[in-house]
Amino acid sequence: MIRVTAALSRARAGLMLALQAGLAAGLAWFVAHDLFGRPMPFFAPIAAVIALGSSVGQRLRRTTELVIGVAAGIGLGDGIILLIGAGPVQIGVIVLLAVLLATAAGGGAALIVQSASSAVLVATLTSTTGQPWTRFLDAIVGGGIALVVMTVLLPLNPLTVVRRAADPALRAFTGGLHDAARGLADADAGEVRAAVERLRAAEGTFAAFSAAIDAARENVAFAPARWRARGALAQYVDGAAQLTYALRNVRVLLRRAETALNDREPIPGVLPVSVRHLGDAVELLRQEWDRGVEPLAARERALRAVAESGRAYREGVGYSGGVVVAQTRTAVADLLRATGVEYAEATRRVRQAIGWTARPHKARRRSGRPGSMPS
Repeated sequence: MIRVTAALSRARAGLMLALQAGLAAGLAWFVAHDLFGRPMPFFAPIAAVIALGSSVGQRLRRTTELVIGVAAGIGLGDGIILLIGAGPVQIGVIVLLAVLLATAAGGGAALIVQSASSAVLVATLTSTTGQPWTRFLDAIVGGGIALVVMTVLLPLNPLTVVRRAADPALRAFTGGLHDAARGLADADAGEVRAAVERLRAAEGTFAAFSAAIDAARENVAFAPARWRARGALAQYVDGAAQLTYALRNVRVLLRRAETALNDREPIPGVLPVSVRHLGDAVELLRQEWDRGVEPLAARERALRAVAESGRAYREGVGYSGGVVVAQTRTAVADLLRATGVEYAEATRRVRQAIGWTARPHKARRRSGRPGSMPS
């Protein structure tokens, strides 16, 4: 039953792509066959499906590269076959030239692969009969139709794309912080180290999140049907970079926490509580972004995390423990900025939560305690 449910969920996730591919293939054949009079324009729907299927979650530039790669490979294959015929040597020459051409044009891996594979397809599956360059024109038609379908006629919902990318990134961030909080509470340096590794691995999901943000920006910009999503998308767009900064600061925080445990420094009970609150704040942010509401609960929990960490000074910390407190302040400031709080206001709230509002800056600088610098 679980497998069936998972399969249905994957099918729902791929439904829009299937609709795009079906519409693009049908339109490409119609335009090439019925409007341009091509008797068998099978490269038109092929180019349309390749462009759509290879560009899920990618930016418009990559999709355009794929279209150009398919068309260039087909055109080059047609030209070589017309001049020197078909055969194993000709296939080798076609692939060589297709790769060199794509590389010289500055294309990425997608353009190079599609250009070469399309040239091979022409050289092995088609004959030399027919007018030259007709298959090249079919590919241009198919690729153009794919771009129109994905940006105008049936664009993906940018919010859905971004939420699917953000969800695993934020869940991994939350899980790593909660694991580290347990390790700190149990004085288990190995568990804290494992949490650091989990967050290091999460950088891949954050990279996918950033790529989805870029794709969503272009989707909204070029797809009039999705313009209404601009407001709801702004939370993700504005907060993604700050979340990446927070992730990096948290990794520094946890490495110092591991050092503190290995050095047998005193670990006040408020430090694991602070780290747990920080993980709760990331989870609340995920939930509030998903509902499209202002992340008030995430801000409140993040400030509670920094307030708890500030109590560690009064209970006594060593050098590494002081760095943990300082990095908590920095990570919370990043998290507040991810929720839409401006830099100066985020810094003010962090200082207020830690109880520094009435202390002069010079006194803080002369205190000499690790982590006593402003957030």
